[in-house]
Amino acid sequence: GKGLRCLLDVPNTEVYRNAHHGLGRFCSQSSQPLGEKIPSLQISSVRQLPHDFPAWNIQTIRSFHTSPSLQAAPVPLFWIIVKPAQKLFAIILGRSIRKWWKALPPNKRELFKESARKNKWKIMLGVSSLGVVFVMFYFTHLEETPITGRARLMVFSKEHFRELSQMEYDTWMELFKSQMLPETHAGYQVVETIVGHLSESNKDIPEVSALKWVIHVVDEPTVNAFVLPNGQVFVFTGLLDAVSDIHQLSFILGHEIAHAVLEHAVKKASLVHFLDFLSLIFLTMIWAICPRDSLAVVGQWIQGKLQEFMFDRPYSRTLEAEADKVGLQFAAKACVDVRASSVFWQQMELAEAIEGQPKLPEWLSTHPSHENRAEHLDRLIPEALKIRESCNCPSLSGPDPRLIFRLNMQRLLELAESREAPNSTKQDPSKPKLDFPHT
Repeated sequence: GKGLRCLLDVPNTEVYRNAHHGLGRFCSQSSQPLGEKIPSLQISSVRQLPHDFPAWNIQTIRSFHTSPSLQAAPVPLFWIIVKPAQKLFAIILGRSIRKWWKALPPNKRELFKESARKNKWKIMLGVSSLGVVFVMFYFTHLEETPITGRARLMVFSKEHFRELSQMEYDTWMELFKSQMLPETHAGYQVVETIVGHLSESNKDIPEVSALKWVIHVVDEPTVNAFVLPNGQVFVFTGLLDAVSDIHQLSFILGHEIAHAVLEHAVKKASLVHFLDFLSLIFLTMIWAICPRDSLAVVGQWIQGKLQEFMFDRPYSRTLEAEADKVGLQFAAKACVDVRASSVFWQQMELAEAIEGQPKLPEWLSTHPSHENRAEHLDRLIPEALKIRESCNCPSLSGPDPRLIFRLNMQRLLELAESREAPNSTKQDPSKPKLDFPHT
């Protein structure tokens, strides 16, 4: 779903624009503090890109595709349509059981309870057999994730999901048809060049070379990018404005490509489908046990929230962390300065603090927090640097971008303190409090 595709949806801030430096300078990092005037991000010409980023030939089809009128709907789409009907059936069944039980005379209820007590072992055996069936189904549908080797549940086939992603592609193209940048636009050429370089540098991975990467750059201020399972790459110009350099953009695109290569959309849909099927049993029990419909509705809501916060969202965060790890490896093999990856999420944390956006707990989100994401990448960077070195990449010149960001943050905080100190010892409630654990 959208949770797997979206990086973040925050408005651009002046801090971003003042902190940007030239995208074309592949190996340079600005050492100027944030308080001073720094040139804004410029994507003026693809000729500014270094020779390490040749313009690879990437398929750039823009035509719309329509499915044949008699073509059967993909299996995932069928289950999406049937899902509400399944829940309705479970509710009707549970409610019917409750009404049947209430309509029974007291003597028949006692006889039924007595019969249940006498056959309790048979009932337990039946329930256990049903549990064994679910466990066998789960383990017989496990596959090995490419690259990471982690076991994953796969209920739907990849072919069915590629059909579904083609339908989704048509929807996105229809939605953004008036906002697509032309292939001659500098921003489009930058994205095309980076995606081409990433795919060429990782062509030894069969899942990367098997897909045709098609570029679409949308003129939209949203900080967003996603890649569909069939290789359709969508990048919003808001993201091009938010990144500080070509290294950050390369890592983000590597992260999104990793989602497609690792088939995270199929994995997430498979788990959700499996959990939804299990939840039908509990949904039936809730409507059968609760004495009133109002209580059953509350119980159903509680069950849905428990499933969401105990399984769905943690699994989404796990997939995001996995895409960060693999995306960082993709970027390292493409000779990108992988140290810039954690800086991007620290910048996003800074932007949210300046915008005054509330800092929600991570367990409420489908994505890891910016703070935890940056820390996770910092732990992965040493391994990524070894991969980069093993690929005979040129050695990194200049200071560590993480150090530059910390110095800039320190300078910004000192300026803020110097302005507040003469006026008042109390903090102005109109100004957001800056709290940056990474500094």
